[in-house]
Amino acid sequence: MNRFSSAFIATVLLSAGAAHAQWGRPHEQAQNRQEVRQDKRELRDDRRDVAELEDTLARFDRAWSRQDEREMSMAEAKLRELLRQEFAESRSELRDDKREVRRSSHEERRGGWGRPGMDDRRDRRDDQRDAHVEAATLRTRAAIARELHYVMGSRDHWDLQRQRNLIVQLIQVARDEVRQTKQELREDRREQREDRRDHRRRY
Repeated sequence: MNRFSSAFIATVLLSAGAAHAQWGRPHEQAQNRQEVRQDKRELRDDRRDVAELEDTLARFDRAWSRQDEREMSMAEAKLRELLRQEFAESRSELRDDKREVRRSSHEERRGGWGRPGMDDRRDRRDDQRDAHVEAATLRTRAAIARELHYVMGSRDHWDLQRQRNLIVQLIQVARDEVRQTKQELREDRREQREDRRDHRRRY
């Protein structure tokens, strides 16, 4: 084999090796950027949900204190609308969390030489926890909605008090979601930093 052929084969092999080493990493970095953007959108939505529920509670209290049937009916209609929106958001976020679990599990399985496997395992555990928390939140909202179904429309004192307590519970669930989304945002930003660090170590 002449020197030209040897040099050509070496160049091809080195190029293929570099491409293999870099394969997947740009995709992971892009995926992490997308997840951070998604977290920020969810955080804005979660904060809006808290504000709207707090406004609905204030409206409920005003209607109850004034015995204003029209205002109370409007407050209950708003509450039903918010519940529908929050169920849709929770289902969407649960799908996203499950997708992240699948992705982080794939990254952990694909780990090899030079990959910080401990980081991948931690990312998978974090994503699994997020999915479990979101599933629990969805179940909690469903339980509250079932109870609200039985007391909405009633003007009995105890039913009104129960409805108010359930609205307060929904506000607490929404505040917990704000905290959870903030934590997810911190975790996804940490994954971004880990990817940049791994990239610098490689190249």
